[in-house]
Amino acid sequence: MKAMLPTGDISRAVEFGEAEEPEPREDEAVITVEAYSVNRGETFRLEDPLRRWLPGKDVAGTVLRPAADGSGPARGTRVVGHPPARGWAQRAAVPTRDLAVLPDRVDTTTAAALPLAGLTALRLLRAAGPIAGRRILLTGASGGVGHYFTELASGIGARITAVSAGEERGRRLLDLGATEVVPDVEKAEGPFDLVLESVGGTSLPAALARLAPEGLLIWFGQASRAPVTLNFFDFFKAGVGGSIRHFDYTRSAPSHGSDRGSSADFGNRGNRIDYGYGDDLAVLVRLVATGRLHPEIGIRHDWSRTAEAITDLRARRIRGNAVLITS
Repeated sequence: MKAMLPTGDISRAVEFGEAEEPEPREDEAVITVEAYSVNRGETFRLEDPLRRWLPGKDVAGTVLRPAADGSGPARGTRVVGHPPARGWAQRAAVPTRDLAVLPDRVDTTTAAALPLAGLTALRLLRAAGPIAGRRILLTGASGGVGHYFTELASGIGARITAVSAGEERGRRLLDLGATEVVPDVEKAEGPFDLVLESVGGTSLPAALARLAPEGLLIWFGQASRAPVTLNFFDFFKAGVGGSIRHFDYTRSAPSHGSDRGSSADFGNRGNRIDYGYGDDLAVLVRLVATGRLHPEIGIRHDWSRTAEAITDLRARRIRGNAVLITS
């Protein structure tokens, strides 16, 4: 089958090639991929790809072969999924616990923009706890996670200061509910009850200096790829008694009270097992279907332009998500 194969040259990161057909486990369905999304973090792995590894974590399409164990949707069902890899191809195997069914009013192009960015935003919202009326500083806000979090959090009363260098991107964040947009962290006027930091480098210490006493800084990324240097005494300048918490969206429990986990203990254990993504994907799909969440899709291109999209994404020329269409 056709697939996007890593070249090892980041200037032309992927190219069309032939890949083996997926060999699903008993709990995996094979889907015909109609659209997929490229995430900035994924592109880092393309700089030095592992042998036999194929990229692709955000996919949407139609079930071609249901799971052998009887779990998950039937053949012909439209779905969105979050496989661990190998999604930039004509067909992909996806664990059924990582799939959500799409209603007629959500198309696959829109759905493909949901998984990684949407799951991260939803689980960040859960990690933040009660946020109505709280002041939140959101760095790196112009990407997919920033757009989703801004719309979700502002909808329940959070007052968000979003950091975005681009004027056009800033206007969109205001449309989605941000209270204000600033071009860099230094321009943000604290104190903030909660800081969501995803840039790293000098951004995190600057954000920490604006944290309210007993406040919380959630560190969920390092897009600049620059290491962070912290000074113990910086806490005395602003966020006395504050906390810094590392966040990994893959370690989060879904938002229900079953024996598979609950929102009450979200993030409080350092090594939670992976509960799967299907339940939270279903939440995101429902929000889109009812008009309460609007995926920000910067480009919708034929998948022959995937390498171009990767270059533009890394250069921050794309607002929100980049979606590639295979059909």
